[in-house]
Amino acid sequence: MSERAETGRIGVDPTLLARVTAEVAEAFDGDERVAETFSRIMTDNLASVTERLGDGTTFVLTGDIPAMWLRDSGAQVRPYLVLAAEDPALTEVLVGVLRRQLEFIVLDPYANAFKRGPEPSWHADDETEMGPQIWERKYEIDSLCFPLDLGHLLWRVTGRTDVVDSRYAAAAEATLALWELEQDHSRSTYRFQRRSCPPTDTLTSDGRGTPVGWTGMSWSAFRPSDDACTHHYNVPGNMFAHAVLGRLEELAAAGLLEEELGRRAAALRAQIGEGIETHGRVTLADGGEVYAYEVDGLGSQLVMDDANMPSLLSAPLSGYLAPDDPRYLATREVLLSERNPYYYAGSAARGIGSPHTPERYVWPIALAVQGLTSLDEEEKRRIVRLLCDTTGGTGLMHEGFDCDDPSRFTREWFSWANAMFCELVLDVSGRRLPSR
Repeated sequence: MSERAETGRIGVDPTLLARVTAEVAEAFDGDERVAETFSRIMTDNLASVTERLGDGTTFVLTGDIPAMWLRDSGAQVRPYLVLAAEDPALTEVLVGVLRRQLEFIVLDPYANAFKRGPEPSWHADDETEMGPQIWERKYEIDSLCFPLDLGHLLWRVTGRTDVVDSRYAAAAEATLALWELEQDHSRSTYRFQRRSCPPTDTLTSDGRGTPVGWTGMSWSAFRPSDDACTHHYNVPGNMFAHAVLGRLEELAAAGLLEEELGRRAAALRAQIGEGIETHGRVTLADGGEVYAYEVDGLGSQLVMDDANMPSLLSAPLSGYLAPDDPRYLATREVLLSERNPYYYAGSAARGIGSPHTPERYVWPIALAVQGLTSLDEEEKRRIVRLLCDTTGGTGLMHEGFDCDDPSRFTREWFSWANAMFCELVLDVSGRRLPSR
């Protein structure tokens, strides 16, 4: 990878940010705490994790880990995308993020995180096909969704067609080939094992994972949390893939991708969609029907949700379901209740946590998603204020916090969570990404 380039501003134009911050203050009835927290995070969050490289690409650290995750970097830039049409210099930084992601996908579409340079990975001893630029090779279907979605969003927001270039086409081709192959995991050569670790950090059956049957969905080894799937058809991941395949169709119809790639995307999208609706739904004891979090195609289904995106709760953000779809609303009702084993209610907060963090730790990411997918504007404002109340005195969002005591938290600095807070604040202020 090329050396770091000398660059100008990384972040939002200060004049634009001041104007948007004034809009935020007005939307929250003059609440200076919300406006100040938003402005500070928008100023610092991207600049603190971003390096512009000599080849014009942008490397984005996940925060307190010195590596770039495809998923995290896609989510970290979402609030900046909202403002990109008004800030050409910011757009160049975001295009650089996309181009770095696309080059990583072509390098190894099974890898979830990559290195900036020759520094050693913490996971160099993992038993899988590690390459010199790979930080971690936990295959997660959503890792391939975020970059392709980012390219489509940049096109929609800015009108720039050059973002869908030969690099984008090559990454789309690599993604299609992998998703098609992993519809039948028995044909795959992907294996992953990690020794001396929690069970959620490795795959069973000599690195192949637990058995699955054909569903039409595409197999995933790990969840967006980087925890191993219990059943290897992750439904929210396949929902995101379904939506992204539709975006590839749209780009092909606009003449930005080859027609054949668009036809392949359409065919795979239809199979995944049928698989989700046929195998990815479960009837509860009370007779209600909701989406499962994971299934195996052999009759096993897992009813839960995890805090990380894509989640079942985030299905409207992924683009699979509208926020007022009855199927989504029925599922949402279960997810935001004790019927979800990772929903916690305490004296300070209630929301979705994760098996990735301690019991009764609620995630700001999940709270932000709850707000962004809500049909109730007052619920959105309530969640923003709750997020400001639960930083443990740091003024920053964390990975998770104790729902009874927010001073107990994991990851003091978690860039993705900070970005999600800002996206929700912008949403309340009337600034949103294009709906799909």
